[in-house]
Amino acid sequence: MQKKAIIVGAGPAGLTAAYELLQRTDIVPIVLEKSTDIGGISKTVNYKGNRIDIGGHRFFSKSDRVMDWWMTMMPLDKEAAEIFSISYQNKTREVKAKRPEPTSDTLVAQDPDLIMLVRKRLSRIYFLKQFFTYPIQLSIETLGKLGLATTVKIMLSYLYARAFPRKEEKSLEDFMVNRFGTTLYHLFFKDYTEKVWGVACKDISAEWGAQRIKGISIGKAIAHAVKSAIDAGKPKDIKQKGVETSLIEKFLYPKHGPGQLWEEVARQVTEKGGTVLMQHDVIKIHTQGNQVTGVTALDRATGETVLLEGDYFFSTMPMQELVADLDANVPANVKEVAAGLMYRDFVTIGILLKNLSLTDKKTGEQRPAKLEDTWIYIQEKDVKVGRLQLFNNWSPYMVKDPNTTWVGMEYFCNKGDEFWEQPDDTIRIKAIEELCKIGLAQQSDVLDATVLRMEKTYPAYFGTYNRFDELRNYIDTFENLFLVGRNGMHKYNNSDHSMLTAMVAVDNIEAGIVTKSNIWSINTEQEYHEEKK
Repeated sequence: MQKKAIIVGAGPAGLTAAYELLQRTDIVPIVLEKSTDIGGISKTVNYKGNRIDIGGHRFFSKSDRVMDWWMTMMPLDKEAAEIFSISYQNKTREVKAKRPEPTSDTLVAQDPDLIMLVRKRLSRIYFLKQFFTYPIQLSIETLGKLGLATTVKIMLSYLYARAFPRKEEKSLEDFMVNRFGTTLYHLFFKDYTEKVWGVACKDISAEWGAQRIKGISIGKAIAHAVKSAIDAGKPKDIKQKGVETSLIEKFLYPKHGPGQLWEEVARQVTEKGGTVLMQHDVIKIHTQGNQVTGVTALDRATGETVLLEGDYFFSTMPMQELVADLDANVPANVKEVAAGLMYRDFVTIGILLKNLSLTDKKTGEQRPAKLEDTWIYIQEKDVKVGRLQLFNNWSPYMVKDPNTTWVGMEYFCNKGDEFWEQPDDTIRIKAIEELCKIGLAQQSDVLDATVLRMEKTYPAYFGTYNRFDELRNYIDTFENLFLVGRNGMHKYNNSDHSMLTAMVAVDNIEAGIVTKSNIWSINTEQEYHEEKK
């Protein structure tokens, strides 16, 4: 009989697993998605023709496997292909504008909207009503804004941190101080990070820093700025494999947001013989010995339950929920670790404006402004908003009326806390007030607003995370169960890392490998174990 794979979650990891199984094996995937949306956190929400990318998703990877996968699914638009060349593994290839011929398994040739745009990256920090480069750099401009006294403190603190680093990086505070110095850490990193996570940096594992900002330092930032000046005018390399993620200057982006790509992947999975079941919430995971045998899912549309048996199981559901749903004799310590895992939730308020505005330094008046940022990190201490997105700059096609500005105000919170529990109208009013308070908009320019909530957006590196190996080692005993993706592994991965975990899991199935160490070893800033040729 034909083998089946039950895949929990229709986000990047789950859909990549389904697609790879169909492309490379005879195993038929059945994808269970508990929500009504494709893409997980990478979905795109359409509000009255204006699209919201929850959290922002730059399509960039050091993995050629992932970059090629993306561009096969959605080719570069004609303009980008004519301007750019792409290098990989010390080779260069020309990006062709010609679309593939129509086939039975793709609509790429017929759909001019199914393309990747090349977008310029600009992310800045907004602090003291001024813009600073992100990642922070000790440039003449930055130092001029901070003043001579602060500049001297930053330099001395940085040099001291380099000369006498903290020997043990147990916490995120240790990690950041060693790379930026105490002064810069307190000035630009401590308050913002604690706004994001809701706990002190000293209580967050240093592993979060290794996952998200590994390799970034003041020294590297300066070196990158110098190299950029030297290389000005040279052709840009979209893949930018030698560049730390936080310094990327260009990235790929689907014309209508990340959800467009994953909706296309889901369509192809279905067309190739797979199944995607929406509003199916897994409530029980059945096991026998070291094997998972099936899952029971609740169909939220009908209220009925369905038992699905399979040969392989991929889980992108939060590990906390996975362990709670296991129909097995789970050790007490494993239950304790799983129950103690923590997450950070997320609220985005989309605000439609006639235009943004900035204060004129000479007159003090608010004047219309056009900003080119994709993200703006809000460092101001007197507001709760943590980050701001300008969807127009991610893609002009994210906005229904190009004469308006579509802004995403991003708040980090916990489900059930005071902010989360407020009615949508209250949150909407607060977001508009804060956008005006920081001086980037005027109340009279607000046209519309909407509130979106996203649970378990960020797996946290505190709570019982220091005992995570107890949980991982137990789950890995189930030979046919593969944990993939951000929440599936409780690992703060980007979407490309999540895809790679799924790809490597399928590699293991093909090769008959039952250990999971190569999946767990996929890390944020590595070369992702790509084989050099």
